[in-house]
Amino acid sequence: MNSWNIGVIGGGSWGTTFAHLLSRHQAVKLWARNSDTVNEINQDHSNQHYLPQARLSPKLSASADLQEVIEGKNLIVMAIPSQNFREVLTLGSQYIKKHTPIISLSKGLELSTGSRMTQVIKAVLPDHPCGVLTGPNLAIEIMAGFAAASVLAIPDKSLRQQIQNVFHSSLFRVYRNHDVIGCELGGVLKNIIAIAAGMGDGQGAGDNTRSAIITRGLAEMTRLGTAMGGDASTFAGLAGVGDLVATCTSEKSRNRTVGFRLGMGQPIEAITRDMFMVAEGVKSAPAVIALAAQYNVKMPICQEVCAVVQGKSDAKRGFKELLKAEIGSEAEPF
Repeated sequence: MNSWNIGVIGGGSWGTTFAHLLSRHQAVKLWARNSDTVNEINQDHSNQHYLPQARLSPKLSASADLQEVIEGKNLIVMAIPSQNFREVLTLGSQYIKKHTPIISLSKGLELSTGSRMTQVIKAVLPDHPCGVLTGPNLAIEIMAGFAAASVLAIPDKSLRQQIQNVFHSSLFRVYRNHDVIGCELGGVLKNIIAIAAGMGDGQGAGDNTRSAIITRGLAEMTRLGTAMGGDASTFAGLAGVGDLVATCTSEKSRNRTVGFRLGMGQPIEAITRDMFMVAEGVKSAPAVIALAAQYNVKMPICQEVCAVVQGKSDAKRGFKELLKAEIGSEAEPF
């Protein structure tokens, strides 16, 4: 496949940023649900609602017509929040050419099924190769021209190499990985740990506490990830610790922001009502806890975050419960 014609589905911050990156060297069409967003991208080369001050490539064009964006494309990139992912993919499935690869940028689990997004793709379009691109990728920093790195996971080695070459650029470095399960779960689980880190920051807990949350959170991520078939080494890479550190420490992180406001005593309903961009950790937490129970994995940090975002606890009580949690060997299960 020498000529790439790419449809990017989702006009939020990351979907727009990724389409912008690709459009500098590839033919790209971006789908956005909102016609005002489409007009702004096409006419003003901006998306101020999601990327304030950012200038988009004049080569990037957008449409609110899903058929126009998908039909005839030989690569589809899905940048749709996890709870709407299946609906949008199903609507667009009739226009996708046979065997067209589909890459997910989404970092969430489908709450109703506990499915990862590549599992959703396989359920809707079983004959299509699929994979995930994930890593520490804060959209506003990439739009500002700062260097970033990501990891692309696809089972097929040849296709992995081809798509890596399409996505990679000098300032956006893309590494390969075969471990789709681990890469997807890293992107999901780090959001929940980031809420915990934000809860600590909101209570003024300090750097030592944040470091402990990140480290023990990584242990929880790795335990569940390997129990579900992921590789432990994946969680030591960009999809694991790399994304975790960025999401837990950056003020630009939506999930950390949710945690920070929870730590300051604000109710979850008010926080989510004020945010026009999805904090995936809030949506995914119950599904993660259900998976932890299914695989018999202890995840005390995720458990407390889930209780807080569901309104069953609060940040202060959650931290007290974590301090009561049973301790063991750092290198479990030894």
